[in-house]
Amino acid sequence: MSKKISIITICYNNPEELKLTCQSADRQTVLPFEHWIIDGSTAPDIKNYLETTAQPAYRKWICERDNGIADAFNKGVLRSTGEICNMLNAADYYFDDTVLKRVSEAFEAHPEISWLHGKYQLQRGGQWVVIGKPFEKEKLYRGMRSLSHQSMFIKRELHDRYGLYDTTLRNAMDYDFVCRIAAEPVLFIDEKPLVIFAPGGTTDTNYLKAMGEGKKVYKKHFGNSLKLIFWQWRLKLLHALISSPVGNSLYKIKVWLKLENM
Repeated sequence: MSKKISIITICYNNPEELKLTCQSADRQTVLPFEHWIIDGSTAPDIKNYLETTAQPAYRKWICERDNGIADAFNKGVLRSTGEICNMLNAADYYFDDTVLKRVSEAFEAHPEISWLHGKYQLQRGGQWVVIGKPFEKEKLYRGMRSLSHQSMFIKRELHDRYGLYDTTLRNAMDYDFVCRIAAEPVLFIDEKPLVIFAPGGTTDTNYLKAMGEGKKVYKKHFGNSLKLIFWQWRLKLLHALISSPVGNSLYKIKVWLKLENM
């Protein structure tokens, strides 16, 4: 039997991007148990679209202002009733129509795991690349490197045991939650990517602020670390290089050397 998967999609004044995400969910060979749309828009476009367009029975929504990304995530988690939760933001979409099938089968085959994650495709340095490696608790000083909430599928019960997303955080709320569940058994799906990211997400556009927030989160859970300090300096240097006029060319060399996943 298929696992009951709850997709939670937060959105803000981006109806066309939301449609792309919804179409991706609706194309799955194993359909979601439920798909919650958490709409915090200031404009009525998304609400009008949801109310005036035929939607599958599993699609549910709430349209009201929120207090940021973490608050929107929590609204979805609190309303979800499936066994597995996946946070798929509006504009992001599943890699192909077999993602939920592969995830469900993985949980069935490995009942001991509490969550799983996989590869994802995104645009970096002007190129589309595939990122993602097996989660290692010992490397959490690297932040959400090679890990993303969109490519994570977690058992709903983890929120009952570890709590919701921290609403005091603006960018690192997913990283904070990963730090809390780091000791839980996890599986990495290596066959194909799970998700394709839309360029220009919140963390991308606030990169240095997100790094600083991630540093505070790590220190809260694990204390200070020389590895953390050196890694953050490395990321700042790489960010400066990628943002420079020759950044795209340098990243092409990195991809050519097959180092994009490091």
